[in-house]
Amino acid sequence: MAMWKAAIEDAVLKTRRNIGKFGDKFPHVSDGGSYELRDNDEWTCGFWPGMLWLCYEYTKDEVFLEAARSTVSGMKKRMEENKVLAHHDIGFLYSLSSKAEWIILGDEDAKNLTLEAADKLLERWNDKGQFIQAWGPMGDETEGGRIIIDCLLNLPLLYWAYEQTGDEKYRNTAVIQADKSRRFLVRGDDSSYHTFFFEPVTGEPIGGATHQGFTNGSTWSRGQAWGVYGFALSYRYTGNAAYLETSKRMARYFASQLPEDSVAYWDFYAEVTPETPRDSSASAIVAAGLHELIGLLEPDDPDRAEFADLLERSLASLVKNYSTTGEPEAEGLLKHGSYHVRGNLGLDDYMVWGDYYYLEALMRMERNIPGYWYDRKERTLG
Repeated sequence: MAMWKAAIEDAVLKTRRNIGKFGDKFPHVSDGGSYELRDNDEWTCGFWPGMLWLCYEYTKDEVFLEAARSTVSGMKKRMEENKVLAHHDIGFLYSLSSKAEWIILGDEDAKNLTLEAADKLLERWNDKGQFIQAWGPMGDETEGGRIIIDCLLNLPLLYWAYEQTGDEKYRNTAVIQADKSRRFLVRGDDSSYHTFFFEPVTGEPIGGATHQGFTNGSTWSRGQAWGVYGFALSYRYTGNAAYLETSKRMARYFASQLPEDSVAYWDFYAEVTPETPRDSSASAIVAAGLHELIGLLEPDDPDRAEFADLLERSLASLVKNYSTTGEPEAEGLLKHGSYHVRGNLGLDDYMVWGDYYYLEALMRMERNIPGYWYDRKERTLG
């Protein structure tokens, strides 16, 4: 579709300009249309490298290659310094930076750095409780029993490490976490908790909660989006049909909660008024996830047509109504994202992960470039 190509070309131009503006900093969320630039110490720092690698794959322009490789050097330094890596978001950081370099160029140093990252993620494993602790020092009194639905997008780092090494510890950890997420984070009506707590020593379940959603029992739309995409990826790696079915169930629920323009509000339980924030980033994640999911379905699967229609509608709405296509001076790609509504952080502006998943979804549709969550077996460039 010409719309996808035009949106990508616009995004590439903005990303090229932002290389000079951002320098060695990393965009996080924006305030009044300008990105807050951070040192390489946020959980979000992988998304900018991911955008650079996508732009390089699309253009073959050395400008993007040089910038992308520079960010990987920064990720290597971050690993060496062990700088703010005591959390579960290691997959976001290294799948979209060093693993992307391995996928595209076959660089052995990048592969080895990514394997180091997988080992770093394994440090979050609570062996007694049998789960990956999301936040805080291991065994922390408050955070020691928390898992988070976001972690489903970090598990591909472990699955990939198993493929590269044959070491079962990576795959086993990812499968246990995916199974636990499926059982305790996904509700009977196919909605989801943002987080769930366990007794850290025994692993006994305590209950669901939220950190960024409307209430403990509500459905935070970005969390639901992580589930749609994350379970599809776990199915790709394992072939476990339960993961595929869970992704489908969560996609149907997401679709059932959308307003007329097919772009999500920040929480599906929040009262809708003219002031209720959207979260365009949630819909961008689902768009990329739906493309992945559709590609995993059998040709005669009755859900294919429904999901394809949802993907077309939601991505078209993002391009037409939420993107900065046609706004040459805009810094971000996707407007009306929400970071942490309850915490009054990043309301109604650019989110770097929203930009990344929006660009990934477009690349999937236009060029069948699927991002960097799994190895494509053959190096695409280099």
